[in-house]
Amino acid sequence: MHTTGPTSRHPRRRTLLKAAGAAALTVPALTKVASAAGQDDTGLWDVIVIGAGFAGITAARELRARGKRVLVLEARDRIGGRTWTDTYGGQLIERGGTWVEPTQPHVGAELTRYSLALEEDEPISTTWLPTPSGPRQFTPEDGFGRIGLIFDRMFEGSRTYFEKPFQPLYRADLLRSLDKLSLRDRLTQLSLTPEEELLVNGQTAVYAGGSSATGAFTMFAHWWALAGHTNQGWNDTMRWRIAGGTKALLQAMINEARPTIKLSSPVSAVYDTGSVVYVTTTSGVRYGALAVVVAMPVNALSTVKFTPSLPPALTTATSQGLAVPNAVKLWIHARKGAGRVYGQGAEGGSPIPMLLPFKETADGMLYVAFSTDPRFNPTDVAQVQQAVRQLGVNLDVIGVKVHDWGRDPYARGGWTFRKPGQLTTLYPDVTFTSGRLSFASGDIANGWSGYIDGAIESGLRAARQAAGEE
Repeated sequence: MHTTGPTSRHPRRRTLLKAAGAAALTVPALTKVASAAGQDDTGLWDVIVIGAGFAGITAARELRARGKRVLVLEARDRIGGRTWTDTYGGQLIERGGTWVEPTQPHVGAELTRYSLALEEDEPISTTWLPTPSGPRQFTPEDGFGRIGLIFDRMFEGSRTYFEKPFQPLYRADLLRSLDKLSLRDRLTQLSLTPEEELLVNGQTAVYAGGSSATGAFTMFAHWWALAGHTNQGWNDTMRWRIAGGTKALLQAMINEARPTIKLSSPVSAVYDTGSVVYVTTTSGVRYGALAVVVAMPVNALSTVKFTPSLPPALTTATSQGLAVPNAVKLWIHARKGAGRVYGQGAEGGSPIPMLLPFKETADGMLYVAFSTDPRFNPTDVAQVQQAVRQLGVNLDVIGVKVHDWGRDPYARGGWTFRKPGQLTTLYPDVTFTSGRLSFASGDIANGWSGYIDGAIESGLRAARQAAGEE
């Protein structure tokens, strides 16, 4: 959800990869498994995967490729987890995760594997940024360039302390002190001018969940390192979308693997006997398997009774939370006129601190925005219009489509953003197995935590663990 400036653009391309139509989602007939204690092992599943987001579907595909009988239990009535392809204003939108970057290794490999087309966001024409005297209009080159210079200072040294970004603790000796810092601590260290502070603190605050003081400096620095330690690489992570939506990639995975998927099946309990794992849904149906991949958001693990209890690192992680708890994503439909305008607020200012243009509709324009303010009512059009005007942007709002990920019972949070100390105290233990259980989530990736790439990475790892290869 960060800014993208035209100064970082490569030559224009509408398609990176060969276009391929998204195949319709098809799954085999769902099998109901009797699971009384003592049932014959031939009636057991090889693996049960809890969750049909990218982590769970990746794990299911990999296990099916190993010849395993796989049952996927999904709490929602749809696939996708914290990604969610929908429509609004006659356009395909994402109510959850949106952007992909083909240089991210895991998602890039999947895009190539299934020959999925990408669409590039059109350049931003106007930028509104906060200043000590109020919102000010900048050219995109000037505004984003100023922000990039501050980020260069902010993450100076990242090539050393995140020398190998996909091995985040490779330089744990250097990270132990840095991991104690919040984003607020790091901004204070930089002794920014009031003008510089306002240019970036709205971003650091919204990433962290509303306050720069609650987010770890090392989380943002880790993303920066994964993006190549450059502002251009960072900007490019919000540049490309899958032409058929994120669901197109999920559908391709499912159509290849054909696992058995049971929707509307939230899990209430997981019991590992040591030889068989029993998974019980909230409706009282119980399934048995030789192994289980728990592919749930870490914040939601507390909703399931695990016997034996979760490992200490995951118990701490679900108690503290890894994903932003007050995460709301808005799609704003406005009448024509404002154009491809970007708006960013200061920390503690507008309840919508970030607004990005999306696509024109038949009667206007769609914008995507984010909020972490629990006092804000994002479904109130008047409040939305006022919040946007606080950014300096004048939109004539027609309507709003909203999803509150913090109040979503199966997510309990939006994008991942670690708190100070979590990287060096919870990793790598949050990625380990426990008995016959493996854990997968974009929350606990070694690399792109909070991104589709990280979810795929964790699904690949959990599949290897469940198959006894790690």
